[in-house]
Amino acid sequence: MPDFSRERDAMVDSQIHTADVTDRRLLKALRTLPRHAFIPKSKAAIAYADCEVEAAPGRWMMRPRDLGLLIHAAQVQPDELVLNIASGRGYAAAVLSRMAETVVGVEADESLVRKSSDALADAGCDNTAIIGGDPVKGAPGQGPYDVIFVEGAVEDVPRAWFDQLKDGGRLAVVVRKGMSGKATIFTRSGDSIGHRIVFDSTPRLIPGFEKEAGFVF
Repeated sequence: MPDFSRERDAMVDSQIHTADVTDRRLLKALRTLPRHAFIPKSKAAIAYADCEVEAAPGRWMMRPRDLGLLIHAAQVQPDELVLNIASGRGYAAAVLSRMAETVVGVEADESLVRKSSDALADAGCDNTAIIGGDPVKGAPGQGPYDVIFVEGAVEDVPRAWFDQLKDGGRLAVVVRKGMSGKATIFTRSGDSIGHRIVFDSTPRLIPGFEKEAGFVF
């Protein structure tokens, strides 16, 4: 039986700390949440490895390092409302739930909505709800949001996501063009959208986001 607690500690020490992630709430979440419970049992042996993990056919969890860096860059605050786009099996939503007041996940695959909701309940993430819907459209009925977080890459960012940000809200996403990917924080200020690139990353594209018409920066 793998010692998952030991593996989580090793993941944080070797992949997260070394990437200069310093938020104590984030480090605690990564150290305590059972990442292996949010993937198929057949993949549990690599749950804490420095690699992407296929959580469902065609759906991949980001490397722990990249996930940690992107959440860290979003600067999630304890009183904030977060939208997790294409929430998959719910691991990113679980981590975000330890940092925000409320997390809403939107997921197109109904089987993943059920699986992630069960995993989140088992992990005690009672401030998180996963809803079925089109991730391209976001979840306007629950917003606006302080933070929108996307685990995975898109080629173009849908305008609808920017429209659902509060003034001062941040969108954290990897924008990928071919072999090049840039983890980017977009910030809304009034009717304007600014952005800053925080690190290079090339996670797999989320299905359906290969050629979405959207905002180009």
